[in-house]
Order: sequence, then C-alpha cells, then structure tokens
Amino acid sequence: MDDATIYHNPRCSTSRKTLEQMREAGIEPTVIKYLDLGWTREQLQQLFADAGLTPSQAVRKREALYKELNLAEATDDQILDAMVAHPVLVERPIVVTGKGTRLNRPIGGGIDDIL
Repeated sequence: MDDATIYHNPRCSTSRKTLEQMREAGIEPTVIKYLDLGWTREQLQQLFADAGLTPSQAVRKREALYKELNLAEATDDQILDAMVAHPVLVERPIVVTGKGTRLNRPIGGGIDDIL
C-alpha cells in the first residue's frame, strides 16, 4: 500500500504497536508526529469525519488536561479548540489509508479493514 499515514506518538505503546502492525503487514506509512507538528482545526474535523468520530469521542479523557480544562462539560467546538491548543488531547493513533480512516484504540480497533 503506497498511501498510508499514521498520526503517531512514539511514547504511546498503542501507537508503537500499531506502527509495528502496519509494518508487519508490509506497509511503510508516512509517520506524522503530531505532538511536534500540532493540528489544525480543519485537519481534525476532516480526520474525525472520515473516521466517523466526534471530538468528544476522540479526546483523551485520561489526560490530566482533560480534567483541568473541564472538557467533560465542553461542546465539540470547545473540545476541538482545546485539541488544537493542546495536541496531546487527541486520542491516538489515527491511521489513514486509501481504504479509510480509523482510530486504532484499543489496539486492533478496526484498522484491519483499512490495511
């Protein structure tokens, strides 16, 4: 597969395992370290739409900032703003191929159908 991307956090074991799973399947994806690059609002909106997710479904609820920013009470627009300001709030990894977009959490969370 020529066109595959993983939005990756090398410190996350699920993200590392997903990258390994892709490589074992013979796929060498483009690796985007989103913590270094950040996100745009439009980019997140498109990824979530393609994956069939809302921002509230794709936010890292176990992240300390989630509680600090009171995101449990926030609207999806407010969550998106927080994700752009704090990239660590986006759940990971997100995998994009020519067959679709998936949040691979938990590991094996449905990416087999897009690999």
